[in-house]
Amino acid sequence: MARTGFLRKLPLCKYCKEAGKLTPSSVVDHIIPHRGNKELFWDRANWQPLCKSHHDAKTAKEDGGFGN
Repeated sequence: MARTGFLRKLPLCKYCKEAGKLTPSSVVDHIIPHRGNKELFWDRANWQPLCKSHHDAKTAKEDGGFGN
């Protein structure tokens, strides 16, 4: 429910919007990866709306690739 409400309030991907594109957001991304920290996980100031493509690219860059 938190995800749905957040994306309802911020329906556009932050990165796409900055680039002048209007792409629906579908992922609540953690700006600072929470790595299991529940407090950081639920901190809405650490959330941003992204499309799946931007979220996947950001995660791969931060983690050094998927599955790492």
